[in-house]
Amino acid sequence: MSLDKKLINEIIRVTSKAAIACYKFVGKNDKKIADKAATDSMRNEINKLNINGEVVIGEGELDEAPMLYIGEKLGLGGNIELDIAVDPLEGTNFAAKNLPGALSVISVAEKGNLFNAPETYMDKLAVSKKIPFDATDLDFPLEKNIKNIADSMNKDLTNITACLLNRPRHQKIIDKLNEMNVRMKLLSDGDVSGALMVTNDKYNVDIFLGIGGGPEGVLAASAIDTFGCKFQGRFLFENDKDIQRAKKMGIKDLNKKYELKEIVKGDSIFCATGITTGDLVNGIYVQDNKYITETFVTHKGSNMTEIVVSEDTIKT
Repeated sequence: MSLDKKLINEIIRVTSKAAIACYKFVGKNDKKIADKAATDSMRNEINKLNINGEVVIGEGELDEAPMLYIGEKLGLGGNIELDIAVDPLEGTNFAAKNLPGALSVISVAEKGNLFNAPETYMDKLAVSKKIPFDATDLDFPLEKNIKNIADSMNKDLTNITACLLNRPRHQKIIDKLNEMNVRMKLLSDGDVSGALMVTNDKYNVDIFLGIGGGPEGVLAASAIDTFGCKFQGRFLFENDKDIQRAKKMGIKDLNKKYELKEIVKGDSIFCATGITTGDLVNGIYVQDNKYITETFVTHKGSNMTEIVVSEDTIKT
């Protein structure tokens, strides 16, 4: 069953309003207040919709409110039952420091169709649909993945670009990529947008890989699904608390490698509104007493992949 296209505009409004709420705190060097502003707005806007929504990917759990917590019920009610995944402010440091790439992100799917992911790390791999499905795998050595991509694209290794978070945990990967003379796009934050770099040739990224947030993995998978790209993920559990939480969520095999179709089933809508200008979309700007926002939108049911520009009058 496909989600109603009318829902798209409503979801765009949710992320646009959250981005605008956060925009007031851009460059104020306080990531918590920026995150809270985006979160409060997102909750408020979703609660205006005629849906029965439940947060399956959120910012923490019940005891961590006022964040949009896992299990929180949202909406005015009605016949539309939705799973909701949120990241009201992806790139908290970007917003706090007025750096490129801060986004407000949401994904919705019919109830039971979005993976209920714990707040833990995930090892990820995403590649373009142009690369044969069996050419890459999360379980292949890095060298094999890169060489298979080069062979399938008829490219020299020096013309392959790998995107990953610039973290100490990735030093071995970075060293190996350097050794192979592969180009790198190293991100300081924001691995939802990092994964989306494989969706279009204009970003010039062949593979996204490495360890990032599990919830961000589910959000990225939702958008990537509409483009027909490949995504794989495996959760990494650091302690007993993480393991117990995962088991509570119904995850039985802690070492399972998840394919995209296991993370996102059926139809979905994904929206990411720019707060500060980044690779995906422009940030908010003010013109003629209006906030102008850009939202990266995908809707699998209608094969929609667009950047939607919206206006919101500034209230004085």
